[in-house]
Amino acid sequence: MGYTITRENMNTVFSLLSGAYDIFAPKVFEGEACFSDQDNIRYGKVTALDEIEFEKKSEYSFKEVLLSIQENLFYFTEDQVTVPKVSEKGILIFLRSCDLHAVKRLDQMYLENGPEDFYYKRLREKVKFVLMGCRESCQSGFCVSMGTNRAENYDLYLKAENGSVFVDVKDEALAAYFAEVEKDITEAVPDFVTENIEKVTLPKNLSAETNENPIWEELGSRCIGCGRCNFVCPTCTCFTMQDIYYQENAKAGERRRVWASCQVDGYTDMAGGHSFRKSQGERMRFKVMHKIYDFEKRFGYPMCVGCGRCDDVCPEYISYVNCINRLAKEEQ
Repeated sequence: MGYTITRENMNTVFSLLSGAYDIFAPKVFEGEACFSDQDNIRYGKVTALDEIEFEKKSEYSFKEVLLSIQENLFYFTEDQVTVPKVSEKGILIFLRSCDLHAVKRLDQMYLENGPEDFYYKRLREKVKFVLMGCRESCQSGFCVSMGTNRAENYDLYLKAENGSVFVDVKDEALAAYFAEVEKDITEAVPDFVTENIEKVTLPKNLSAETNENPIWEELGSRCIGCGRCNFVCPTCTCFTMQDIYYQENAKAGERRRVWASCQVDGYTDMAGGHSFRKSQGERMRFKVMHKIYDFEKRFGYPMCVGCGRCDDVCPEYISYVNCINRLAKEEQ
């Protein structure tokens, strides 16, 4: 059901929600970008509407709420293993349409790609999603080309405009929090973009010959293997494991799951000194092909959702968009 309420009343709802949910949304972290005089927009916990950045795209995705950059899986001693507990509160995540489509990709990998991942599942079951509309396209996004510019599977839609807030509540549990505040019943239709500045054509006839395309070495020669493209991507799921032993007791410690990148040195290292995809060109090919070919061949839809963050963050200005379009153009 759709409502229009004042910002003041919406903050009252926020206060009520904060008692039962940890609320995460894009917010501005002042002076925390690469340079001290620049701000960073990433996900953080919020308690009021005014803390949320509605206009600009977050530089990092919502992914770090569901998949911590560094997550303790368990603590161990000589004779005992203890799994850390999680908060009993639910989780509300504000995100845009492309990121809501990314949730489907994460669910595919962690819940449907073999046995369910216990750590992901216990958080995922607590999450409700709040859709943030997009009145206009971001500079680098290509969600329209990927078919991710529209999303219907949200629990709550929220749009703040001037002194009013428009909401569409689909989830009954969330609807209860609006019962005590003054509101007007109205139609609240999410804002979805219909055209992007960037447009992408996916290649449809990739083959083994594509692996020998000179584009990989061309882009690989510029890549410095920092892995930033993977870390900002809302659908990258790779991680590595770390066992940490305590100085006080070498038989006690903790096991951590830590984000990893297919673009960095050591990612494919194996026992016996073996390593695959040693060159940056080979790594670039693996990443791109996985996003637009391998994943779709296995699950029926591309892994990429067209958020454009990889192009935004690359220090060498390597354009994933241009790479895809070149591959498609060469098929013609």
